[in-house]
Amino acid sequence: MDVQEVRIHAYGGPETMIVEDHVLAAPGPGEVLLRQHAVGINFIDVYHRKGVFPIPHLPGSLGVEGAGEVVAIGAGVTRLRPGDRVAYAGPPVGSYVSGRLMREAALVRLPDAIDFKSAAALMLQGMTAHMLFTRVRPVAAGDTLLVHAAAGGLGLLLTQWASSLGARVIGTVGSEAKGALALEAGCAEVILYKQQDFVAEVQRLTDGAGVDIAYEGIGGSTLLRTLDCLKPFGLAVNLGQVGEPLGAVDLARLGPQRSLSLAVPGVFAHLRTLPDLQAGADEMFEKVLSGAVKATIGLELPLEGAGEAHRRLEAGTTTGSLVLVP
Repeated sequence: MDVQEVRIHAYGGPETMIVEDHVLAAPGPGEVLLRQHAVGINFIDVYHRKGVFPIPHLPGSLGVEGAGEVVAIGAGVTRLRPGDRVAYAGPPVGSYVSGRLMREAALVRLPDAIDFKSAAALMLQGMTAHMLFTRVRPVAAGDTLLVHAAAGGLGLLLTQWASSLGARVIGTVGSEAKGALALEAGCAEVILYKQQDFVAEVQRLTDGAGVDIAYEGIGGSTLLRTLDCLKPFGLAVNLGQVGEPLGAVDLARLGPQRSLSLAVPGVFAHLRTLPDLQAGADEMFEKVLSGAVKATIGLELPLEGAGEAHRRLEAGTTTGSLVLVP
């Protein structure tokens, strides 16, 4: 099958990504040939492009999330058939393509009611939310949560999911427009972190009690200051290091007087160790089908627009999820 692929020949800026044509071989044993209809963009793609997390080889493609249709299957494939609608998230890197070969075990079937673009926007971030709420610490009605970057793709999903469980969500955002989006998703209150001290605001909004759980993907000083937003026995969850590298944390900042916990979970480990990947994905899809959660696509571009998508993502001007359409 003839396909187009966004590739880099060297690590660097968005300009290093170029679209190239090549031909895919027939699927081997246990493999599925997939025609992709949508590709999700995530910040880890920026790390791969820059070489912070090197990709397996250069030249090579980027991306860890996509959705499409099964075109052909290899020997030993028993669960999927040509024409099946599927999606995936996680390694191997290389989803910025119009078609690719994937292991059958890495793919999940899509419900008929979830379209390809929504699936590409949901898989990685939706399964991250699934990990947080089912594996890291369950959220209960009455809990108070802090969600940093609440108007981003993951932030909106966390807000919707937690709100559906009866939790109170306080979100940090970078602008009034992003604040409106976060409030619409279910935030009880939003904090404009560029204008307000988020620690002081959290303490004010909770009458000095603090929050039960805080989610942040910025790292560095933001993570350390987020600890000051927690109530005793509260949990801070780091989900990335967009702003600063993840440094050492002095255990004295956690306890015993404050009795805090810190988690640094990885969604790829969650996907890799789930006893039944399809069952886990179905639990996430059920939140979508019930109306509790929906994909919010803030930017949709063709494969040729991958560089522009990365520029906007790094500039922090996007809201919701970013999707490429081959």
